[in-house]
Amino acid sequence: MGQLLLFIVVALVVAAIVFGVTVMVGGGDSGLTPVEPDGKAVPLPGDRPLAEDDILATKFDTALRGYRMSQVDQALQRAAYDIGYKGELIGVLEAEVTALREGRIEDADTLRRAREAAIAPPPAEEPAADTPAIELPTDKPDAPVDGEKAERR
Repeated sequence: MGQLLLFIVVALVVAAIVFGVTVMVGGGDSGLTPVEPDGKAVPLPGDRPLAEDDILATKFDTALRGYRMSQVDQALQRAAYDIGYKGELIGVLEAEVTALREGRIEDADTLRRAREAAIAPPPAEEPAADTPAIELPTDKPDAPVDGEKAERR
């Protein structure tokens, strides 16, 4: 029994020495990659259509049990919207090509105008020229209004 115990101890010592030498020669254990702190989330862009790189670059903050659910839900909703929009656009383009192949030029032009109108940003609304501007009251009751300044001079 004593010889068996001695053999196990010697085997463990030899294994520890081999492991130590291997770690020293191999450059050590790189360990786990450092964890990025919260607040480093990279959301999906909201001002343009998504690209493959946008999905790959998306990062989420971590919580106690995984990623922050609100950030993941928002990213999934944005990706689903963009995929649906692109699917509808493909359908319109296919209908336009079909109309052109069948010689229905008017239908193709209607589809093209609708597609271009959907892609173009909405025009900025400007107030009508005959609509008076709203004047804000000033703190001083006797402060002249722009028109009164010209009359007093």
